[in-house]
Amino acid sequence: MSNAVVLLSGGLDSTTCLALAVDKLGAQNVSALSIFYGQRHEAELTCARAVAKFYGVAHYELNAAEIFRSSDSALLATSDTPLEKKSYAAQIEQNHSPRIATYVPFRNGLMISMAAAFADGLYTDDVELYIGVHSDDAAGNAYADCSALFVAAMKAAVRIGTYEKIHIVAPFMCQTKADVVRVGLKLGAPYHLTRSCYERGDKPCGQCATCLDRARAFELNGVADPALVTR
Repeated sequence: MSNAVVLLSGGLDSTTCLALAVDKLGAQNVSALSIFYGQRHEAELTCARAVAKFYGVAHYELNAAEIFRSSDSALLATSDTPLEKKSYAAQIEQNHSPRIATYVPFRNGLMISMAAAFADGLYTDDVELYIGVHSDDAAGNAYADCSALFVAAMKAAVRIGTYEKIHIVAPFMCQTKADVVRVGLKLGAPYHLTRSCYERGDKPCGQCATCLDRARAFELNGVADPALVTR
């Protein structure tokens, strides 16, 4: 492969994917793609722009907000569903269901499909499409579209549907968020520019599930979260 497109949210996992792609192929052969889907934490897109600028890669943005106009996901700015301030495991136990409030219907499937179509037109040669899913996202089936089974199905669909041109790369599928951070630290990923919090505002709340996961990942690596140190 000589080119890569990285689905870049502005968060920790996708930023690490960008670090990997640039390390492997060079910034001149990598593009980042961010998608606005009506998320309440729109500030993550500002972070995505900063991360792309840091690496000097081409950065593109698409809008998919209209597709989720009827969704009641707590991640959407138009939703009245409250954002839970507890871990994913606690939410699953409380709900007696793996489908938690922050699940956005088929979001990863949609984004992967959009990215595959975009990458097909962007490059003439084969393309690696990086996605930042990891095993913690799939734990308890909180996010069904992060599971190994789902990713395998999307890999096959994208490969077939693009005449073997687009190949999904999910480097952390069988690893934890702590593993992701470990890799990113070795590569010098600009975690100080990233955002994981689902809340609005300039500062992370420190209480939502993704904030808790992020804090734990850095703790397990024995380092402070650079994004908190620089604020």
